[in-house]
Amino acid sequence: MTTALTRGAAKAPAVLVLEDGRTFRGRAYGAVGETFGEAVFSTGMTGYQETLTDPSYHRQVVVMTAPHVGNTGVNDEDPESKRIWVSGYVVRDPARTTSSWRSRRTLDEELAAQGVVGISGVDTRALTRHLRERGAMRVGIFSGEALADEAALLARVQDAPQMKGADLAAEVATKEPYVVPAIGAKKFTVAAVDLGIKGMTPHRMAERGIEVHVLPATATAEDVYAVDPDGVFFSNGPGDPATADGPVSVMRAVLERSTPLFGICFGNQILGRALGFGTYKLKYGHRGINQPVQDRTTGKVEVTAHNHGFAVDAPLDAVSDTPYGRAEVSHVCLNDDVVEGLRLLDRPAFSVQYHPEAAAGPHDAAYLFDRFVSMMQTALMEAERA
Repeated sequence: MTTALTRGAAKAPAVLVLEDGRTFRGRAYGAVGETFGEAVFSTGMTGYQETLTDPSYHRQVVVMTAPHVGNTGVNDEDPESKRIWVSGYVVRDPARTTSSWRSRRTLDEELAAQGVVGISGVDTRALTRHLRERGAMRVGIFSGEALADEAALLARVQDAPQMKGADLAAEVATKEPYVVPAIGAKKFTVAAVDLGIKGMTPHRMAERGIEVHVLPATATAEDVYAVDPDGVFFSNGPGDPATADGPVSVMRAVLERSTPLFGICFGNQILGRALGFGTYKLKYGHRGINQPVQDRTTGKVEVTAHNHGFAVDAPLDAVSDTPYGRAEVSHVCLNDDVVEGLRLLDRPAFSVQYHPEAAAGPHDAAYLFDRFVSMMQTALMEAERA
């Protein structure tokens, strides 16, 4: 929820107001005006352009824990979607100049051009500690003519919608289906349900010979099977998974037919719901590109990229009986034991809570796309033998 004006003076005063009444003063960064959203923090030291353009950040105000942001500017190659999705941006020390040969404009200029209201000069360490202790909460950033009495600003923040109960996937997903062709020889066809997909995700599949048919968040099971898929993918996305009844229904139809299935992030939460598990809101979520996760199927520990504020409520150390056979937690966060992956033992389906496409982030989890390919290969061989 943003109301932005044209870019103002770089030193224009700005104020950040949290819903519990704490305020931080700084300078306008990007557009001048006002914006509202959920205050969350990202621990990534790099990859700010991919973060800004990740649709999963819709209606969130991102606080960067790294103090120096913007030094490589903005280029035309790294965006994960066609626009910036964050509602607001909070940095401590914005770069005064850019130093990358790929840069086409400054981060400040890009934020202003897209109407994203931000604030700089804020003690982001103190703000991050506040959110860690009290949890993610609603926030407003105000500058220019939007500045007013703090009590009035606080009242406006407290009137803003909460993330819990928000149904946002359809707001960020494609409205029309499109195809990402396989790179090289086509080996498989995948129907990808777009709940807020990042551009690198279908690219990672295309690299493996997969033709990806990206479908809107409102796609039905009939839409999915109209493309005659060898596998079905459910993407990342914003909002509360408790509101995603449509995608849950589609996933159950996929599970019924035992089509190979892979989900990431929001897709992991959808699989959890489809299997009968609950979901819940995390206190402050996981965001950044340095989160340790253990793959329990191999014992391997991966450094992974995260962006989620909700999680699946499933037993960590027990195999669960579901309407689609046995299921278990396949991945777990080593920081706080949050469920980071699920897999079915009797059907070809698995999911992870994090982002294996690694844009931005480490490439430790790229093997998951290969696991999906192996699953589809096995399914085709079994179909040929039948």
